[in-house]
Amino acid sequence: MWPSRGSSPAVLVFLASLVCPALAGVHEIWWNITYVQNANPDGLFERRVIGVNNTWPPPPIDISTNDSLVVHVKNSLDQPTTLHHHGMFFNSSSWMDGAEGISQCGIPPGAEFSYVVPINSSDQWGTYWVHAHASGQYVDGLRAPVIIRPPKEAHTYDEEFTVVLGDWYHDQHSDLLSHFLSIANPGGAEPVPDSALIYFAQNTSYLGPISGTSPSPVTSAVGFNENATLPFKPGKTYRLRVVNTSAFAAFFFWIDGHDMRIIEVDGTDVEESPIDLLSVTVAQRYSVLVTARNDTGSNWAIHANMDSVMFDDMPPNLNPNVTSSVTYSSSASIQDLGFVDEYHDVNDTALVPVIKIASPAATKTIELEVSLGTMDDGINRGMFNQITFNSQKVPSVFSALTLGSNATIQEAYGPLSIVIDHMEVIDIVLKNSDAGKHPFHLHGHKPMIVGRSTDYTSDDTSLNPPIVEGQANPMRRDVFQIPSGQSITLRVVADNPGVWFLHCHIEWHLQAGLAMQFIEAPLEAQKYISNFPPVLNDHCKALGHPISGNAAGNSDPTDLTGLTAGPYPQILGWHPKGIGAMAGCVLAAVLGMLTVVWYAIGSHTSDEQIEREVTQQIEAKEKRRQKLFSFIPKSKSAATTT
Repeated sequence: MWPSRGSSPAVLVFLASLVCPALAGVHEIWWNITYVQNANPDGLFERRVIGVNNTWPPPPIDISTNDSLVVHVKNSLDQPTTLHHHGMFFNSSSWMDGAEGISQCGIPPGAEFSYVVPINSSDQWGTYWVHAHASGQYVDGLRAPVIIRPPKEAHTYDEEFTVVLGDWYHDQHSDLLSHFLSIANPGGAEPVPDSALIYFAQNTSYLGPISGTSPSPVTSAVGFNENATLPFKPGKTYRLRVVNTSAFAAFFFWIDGHDMRIIEVDGTDVEESPIDLLSVTVAQRYSVLVTARNDTGSNWAIHANMDSVMFDDMPPNLNPNVTSSVTYSSSASIQDLGFVDEYHDVNDTALVPVIKIASPAATKTIELEVSLGTMDDGINRGMFNQITFNSQKVPSVFSALTLGSNATIQEAYGPLSIVIDHMEVIDIVLKNSDAGKHPFHLHGHKPMIVGRSTDYTSDDTSLNPPIVEGQANPMRRDVFQIPSGQSITLRVVADNPGVWFLHCHIEWHLQAGLAMQFIEAPLEAQKYISNFPPVLNDHCKALGHPISGNAAGNSDPTDLTGLTAGPYPQILGWHPKGIGAMAGCVLAAVLGMLTVVWYAIGSHTSDEQIEREVTQQIEAKEKRRQKLFSFIPKSKSAATTT
């Protein structure tokens, strides 16, 4: 039964105590995931979206580090759904991570599940977000900010707001995906958004539209784009938590007439760092301090410009640049200073975490080269090391928990699965050979960035520097952008038993297979199997999926019969058929040349004989043509010869 607001406190404590032995409190929310008709946040097009409790956008979550979060979900959609609380560690409970096919099968239509997010035992705070991790549903709107508050903040400010950025599509995700993963799109051009969105939240509510505006009724409670504003008071210092909830587009964000100082990155407090504009790729978060001006004679434009470099085709009606405003006085005009001279990325390796953690020495290195290409089925896919990721029949967490001593056999989990030992220190080297930028996210961890190269193929140490060991306090974050031709080295301590997904957070690339998984200390993970919620097995059974065994559902760990394999990269160069065709062409050419030579120098045939032979060949060809047409109906023959 779906827990109601009147549920016994003992039931709620039991749910949270599955992973929170030292429980300080339980913060519960109830989310009925529903379709919402006629949403129109950009004011350009009404469409169906996925919302919560029959409203859209889903409500912000605001919680203290002293509490455990329990999200009671009811799925009122006609397809399975999940929720992923992005950036959360889920220590010893990776089945709560919400990644479809990795940690669960999905919540079937009409079914219910309670996600327990052990915030009070994770030692995490800062700016996060929650989104669907099933069938691209967050593209259709199932996404919201999450704020976690520590007892004392590292920085001082007077007030705060959350700035939500996102790209927006007028078509349903399923329609866009069917065109994207198609032989009609062999180059892999991603669906370009129809518009950009910016809107604001404070605590657990969104800010409403500017007074006097008339937004579309279904989404009229929230101010979007030019109908949105931040109310500033002179001299006050504001914390702005900037979250990019896009499926594809990175953003450049700045405020005219105001300076910004970065103080947080993906939940990591950092020392104040001045910045003129923020580059925020998909799924990244930044907090900045902004001190309000002392004068109230003008209001000021807030800019959120999509990074259109990734767009293969720029639709003529798309405005990639949206604005909202800072309001000091309702009667003042808005000062818009226009474009900046040049966009640039945030140099995250230069930022300094407030809490110092030295990098331990690595015991293992895993190199992963990123590429996208047309496969042997004619469809463009994403790949690590020339392999594209396919979902398993059995969610990988289930395999890790049910294979017993065989859970350490890497082959059991299918391609692009790596088993790592408990407390290993691994370097993950991500090399981007693709022409575009890619934002990667590792579940269950916040890696240290111990190295970046601007050309990972170079022998020049200024472009491809060696890793410096013994770094005193490297930057830590959970989403890392890698430009084309560059690489990043992530140092991860394997201290969180379970199965954790690594994937590109551009949703189109994830669904094209640009993903892999780490099976971390599976024998240690089995020690917590008594906390595993049995209802997850029920969900898999309802959806027709096996619940035990290897990735294919087989008891023999290396028997992957029934598991989807491929597609594979096209083989460039000479194929057997091509070699045969070329040999035939060469032979024909040689015979032709010999014939010419024979006629020229080795034959005593007269001109009259040559003419007679040519005439006979033409007559024979005409007879063959007439014989062919005798088998074709006259109407078609007429059409053919017309």
